[in-house]
Amino acid sequence: MNIVIVIDSLVGGGAEKVMLTLAEEMAKLKHRITILSLANSIEYNIPEVLNVESLFAHRASKVDRFWQRKNSILTLQTWFEKKQSELGNIDLVLSNLDKSNNLLARSNIKNVHFVIHNSVNAELARQKKLGPFSYLYLKKSKQNLNGKSLICVSKGVEKEIIQGDLINPSAIATIYNPFDFEKIRQQANEQNNNIPNEPYLIHVGRLAKQKRHDILFAAFAKLDKKYKLVLLCNKPAKALKLAQEYGIEKQLVVPGFQQNPYNWIKHAKALVLSSDFEGLPTVLIEALAVGTPVVSTNCTFGPSEILTGELSKYLVPVQQSEALANAVKQVLADKPNVENADILKQVQAEQVALQYLALAN
Repeated sequence: MNIVIVIDSLVGGGAEKVMLTLAEEMAKLKHRITILSLANSIEYNIPEVLNVESLFAHRASKVDRFWQRKNSILTLQTWFEKKQSELGNIDLVLSNLDKSNNLLARSNIKNVHFVIHNSVNAELARQKKLGPFSYLYLKKSKQNLNGKSLICVSKGVEKEIIQGDLINPSAIATIYNPFDFEKIRQQANEQNNNIPNEPYLIHVGRLAKQKRHDILFAAFAKLDKKYKLVLLCNKPAKALKLAQEYGIEKQLVVPGFQQNPYNWIKHAKALVLSSDFEGLPTVLIEALAVGTPVVSTNCTFGPSEILTGELSKYLVPVQQSEALANAVKQVLADKPNVENADILKQVQAEQVALQYLALAN
């Protein structure tokens, strides 16, 4: 089959990584995959089996705004017409993130499914704080998905959309994110001399309000001073500045974005997630896959679908640094064996790829 995955950019982020994993798995199953990035920004190493193209020769930050939208949609449709003349019919199109969704939702392109990576309500609540224009832009972006086929990355996201009145999709289903465990474990075993020898905790995620580094730092300040805190994030200087407010800057290790985060995660005593909201936090599953215990806020959505059974005691309420610190102390004392977590059976890359491919039938 001919498959096109459209996404805003390939700058380090969860949705981007998920789609690269999915694309690579589909390519292994002998399908022709093209990833179309709206922006020409690419941070990830692209596997050789994938064809990546950029629609615009810039950051594509305003391509879906009303004054540029018509031209952008024409550019997109022209690209698809050219691709069809090269390859034949496009069997499946997966659209990711708001800008891509806004263009594809208004285009004449067929066989499109829109992948929802986050809690819609939580995104809107955060946007409201940024002012009326940001909020209205995002609300309209979500309403553009009315009458469309939606794929949610967790059951929590699907339930929220069904129970809400903002989006009325033509079809909706949950497909968990795909994980290539063999590749993850292989990379986790790679030698890396930058990894600290001292015991450390790790947080993986961009420096964004949603990720709540303030809660993370407040919790970490309550722990034994022998631990370091490794942050794999995109703005090291800003992270260090914030850490000073909590008196923990000397314990921070901030190597910036890493192509291979898995060896960092594997050697950590625990991975901590402090977010206010997520869709399905991939980093929790990656940590479990390499045997690293996890503590997480029980945010909407995903953590409670990942940390089930015995592991559910390491879920804590959002925005409570005291509870987060106590759960970290608990996990460090327990040292639970996490490699047989139930979620790992449900997210193997090939199984997930087959679920996506079934959409084309």
